[in-house]
Amino acid sequence: MFKTSTIKLYHAALLLLLFACCRRASPDWPEYLGGPSRDHYSGLQQITPDNVSQLKLAWEYHTGDTTGQMQCNPIIVDGTLYATTASVQVFALNAATGQERWRFSAAQQAAWFNTNRGVVYWADGPDKRILFSVGPWLYALDAATGKVIPTFGQQGRVSLKEGLGSDTTNVFVVATTPGTIYKNLIIMGSRLTEGDDAGPGHIRAFDVRTGTLVWVFHTIPEPFEYGYATWPNDPTLHRGGANCWTGMSIDPTRGMLYVPTGSAAFDFYGGNRKGQNLYANCLLALDAATGKRIWHFQFVHHDLWDRDLPSPPTLLTIHRNGREIDAVAQVTKYGYVYVFDRVTGESLFPLAEIPVPQSLLVGEETWPTQPLPTKPAPYGRSIFNDEDINPYASNKEELLSRLRQVRRGHLYEPPSTQGTLIFPGFDGGAEWGGVAADPQGVLYVNANQMPWIHTMIAKKVAADVPNISPGETIYQGKCAACHGPDRRGNVAGNYPSLVDISKRASRTYVETVVKGGKGMMPSFSSLGEAERKAMVDFLFGEKQTLTAAELHTDKTPYTFDGYKRFIDAEGNPAVKPPWGTLHAIDLNTGEYRWTVPLGEVKALQDKGIPTTGTENYGGPVVTATGLLFIAATKDGQFRVFDTSNGQILWQTTLPACSFATPATYAVNGQQFIALACGGAKLGTKKGDSYVAYALPR
Repeated sequence: MFKTSTIKLYHAALLLLLFACCRRASPDWPEYLGGPSRDHYSGLQQITPDNVSQLKLAWEYHTGDTTGQMQCNPIIVDGTLYATTASVQVFALNAATGQERWRFSAAQQAAWFNTNRGVVYWADGPDKRILFSVGPWLYALDAATGKVIPTFGQQGRVSLKEGLGSDTTNVFVVATTPGTIYKNLIIMGSRLTEGDDAGPGHIRAFDVRTGTLVWVFHTIPEPFEYGYATWPNDPTLHRGGANCWTGMSIDPTRGMLYVPTGSAAFDFYGGNRKGQNLYANCLLALDAATGKRIWHFQFVHHDLWDRDLPSPPTLLTIHRNGREIDAVAQVTKYGYVYVFDRVTGESLFPLAEIPVPQSLLVGEETWPTQPLPTKPAPYGRSIFNDEDINPYASNKEELLSRLRQVRRGHLYEPPSTQGTLIFPGFDGGAEWGGVAADPQGVLYVNANQMPWIHTMIAKKVAADVPNISPGETIYQGKCAACHGPDRRGNVAGNYPSLVDISKRASRTYVETVVKGGKGMMPSFSSLGEAERKAMVDFLFGEKQTLTAAELHTDKTPYTFDGYKRFIDAEGNPAVKPPWGTLHAIDLNTGEYRWTVPLGEVKALQDKGIPTTGTENYGGPVVTATGLLFIAATKDGQFRVFDTSNGQILWQTTLPACSFATPATYAVNGQQFIALACGGAKLGTKKGDSYVAYALPR
């Protein structure tokens, strides 16, 4: 028998060893998604499979701001947590206690704000800065005080329109995701509109100290640049999109930047942009110091499905035939993982260019093939047969009838006026929360398995249709995609009804939002004042003052009937479960280690139906002790999985759903896991808090 004193000494020694491990691993979470590799990985080892069940709420910080969603992945440096509220007010907390140290709100935020996923920390000796964007501006703050640094740009801010071209007055530009640091540069992507008025998505690097523009990479090539010939040879055509809204990863040792880009605009019709459309839907490897292209790979040629790359690529090392290969892995909305040699761009699994169906829309020319990897197998389903109808739906026959009306049967079934099944849906598959990777070369991917139905409709134009007003013409072209042709919205997609909007909001407020945007809604600053007035007149049922002859309509002949999930009468996906999944994929071999459902539907569980999974937004965090932390689900749970087998080791109910990626860090030898609980998405209740969990002292 061991004496009590011996056992106590053993426990003390074990604790010292664990704390020593915490000290050897970085105690910080200093960058978006953990670090420049965007691998969501931490070497901290205090929380283990044996003690994770003892996790308790360590602190909760209420922002007092429920004006929108909180999708922020907080960063933690030297015991201070930096994050944003729903309306992009930046704050700093004592990371051990949750006590506020400072808070900053830009004056412009009184008018409008965009959804934000985090901030950037940069330091050079005593000069320590927080950089973030709100609206079309990039700000620099003193990290210690939260005060604007006046020597950065013009009184602390630079325009995100800089470097996009000469005529950007009415171009909508924001940055949802934080920039990427390389030495004294902050490299920025952007979020744009997705219509004919979209600006170009060029990548820009600014000097962190001065805000000076240092380099620009043209994601839509200019004359004499490589890729220019993949667009129509017509300089009068508007070219927009191909932007990086997801964030980037960087190999600082090699000075290589990895940039995922989105689709060209308009998202669903390319009759006026015939061709392959470089560098839309690409992974770009750039020289981080100069912006010069090193290599690229295009995932979708001439995109018609809004298959923009959904998250930053993940840098990791894989092991093959006794050697290590530095790799970059990119997940996609449509359920495939592509893996490349980080230096050369060579695919590390065979690729096949598969033939795809051709479009029946007037003027459209679908690209004849698309590239797919032969390994790993897809983590998302793409085929939806009759027998795949949700067996728990109360309206199965109605769902089956609707399914039989639409085009389906191919991952790349083109958009149509008949209606086309998009599966996985427009949000994925993988989405903006990103994926985790560990040093063993295993990738951890959470995914949605939600079908959507997408229908193209010929535009109604006031000049051609006697009973449609100029304001309705503008609405159909700009707003119907989200709020629906009938203005009834889509609560599940966070698109509110605009029917009888005059009874719920003032005209001044609506005009402000239409002009400036709010949250995920872009501004319509590209519309003239008379056109904006005509659209608001239409929404408020007031007399039209704009005539059909004065109306400037979009150039594309089609719009679409909105982002519509294919759901049953209870609001669940029309397809059989699982609806949310979590996967461990060994990228050394391309084989899956395990797959489990992610999330629960309580109403179904109460009926004895097994775990189905739910829609999920926000990524996982993986630690050196073999734990995977993830919230993300519609059921408002925070779960910890065993990375060796996918079993749940611990879970708790959050104050509101966390549609965000957590962060883990250590302060004074104690490991914490913090996450934003903003709710609001998918019709869930709103929240305003950040919470942190830790083992009891």
